[in-house]
Amino acid sequence: MAVRTNLDMDVLRTFVTGFELGSFARAADWLGRSQSALSTQLRKLEEQVGQPLVQKAGRGLALTPAGESMLGYAKRLLELNDEAVDRLRGTELEGWARLGLAQDFAESWLPAVLKRFSRAYPRVRVEVQVGLGAQLVEKAVKGDLDVALVWGDVGDAPHARRVTEVPIHWIGRPDWPGLASLGREPLPFAAFAPPCTFRSAAVSALDGKGLPWRLVFTSPSLSGLWAAAEGGLGITARTAIGLPKSLGVLDPDATGLPPLPNAQLALHQAEAELSPAVARLTDILLETIRDHVA
Repeated sequence: MAVRTNLDMDVLRTFVTGFELGSFARAADWLGRSQSALSTQLRKLEEQVGQPLVQKAGRGLALTPAGESMLGYAKRLLELNDEAVDRLRGTELEGWARLGLAQDFAESWLPAVLKRFSRAYPRVRVEVQVGLGAQLVEKAVKGDLDVALVWGDVGDAPHARRVTEVPIHWIGRPDWPGLASLGREPLPFAAFAPPCTFRSAAVSALDGKGLPWRLVFTSPSLSGLWAAAEGGLGITARTAIGLPKSLGVLDPDATGLPPLPNAQLALHQAEAELSPAVARLTDILLETIRDHVA
């Protein structure tokens, strides 16, 4: 009987992560490994399947036809592997997990995260608080939350790390005519009250170009900002996460708006070492972010 090849799950995870993040340099940073180690794993996978999986494409890498097929299989294998491990470990895991989330994530992916977690760990009780970043960070530092995922730089906060960065966009109605339509009138702008990563980035970009603006709407609610933009009251600055279908990303070149930077996404922990229950919930949350954001 022929000897079968057993694919290495760790190698498959590296392969999938590299292409989900867009580069193996980002995957190395995400997985906490060197690029040379990831390159070695990729070569090992190609040797196991007997075909090249990636090819040069400009300065980066692209999947070969075999790589496209392998990526699909790898995702299915990893999903089944993780489901089996979660289910078997979940029979023993119990306790509390207190999570703080920015509104962007609570309104988009939180239900899927909680469904996956509760199915695997039914004896763990989860408490979720959704709110403004500064408030959630303060609660994590005080120990009122186990972890908080928020927008903004890590700064000098204890037990915090950068997760990734996401482009900030000008958001408005797709038919918004641009700065030229305003004449000498200031740009109508909707934003959260400070401190706010997106408000600061937008104001800095406008002031840097000498463009006048006026605050026409402020709200602690993301849905409030979407409503103001949908109603034509003004435009705002956010990521495209959870963007309503009635709104769109405004092209700076077409509208005359200044370009915006990326927003840092940070994870703040109450303690340096997380409990097993909190650690697993955090892993699932970050995996979801990697799959959808990066």
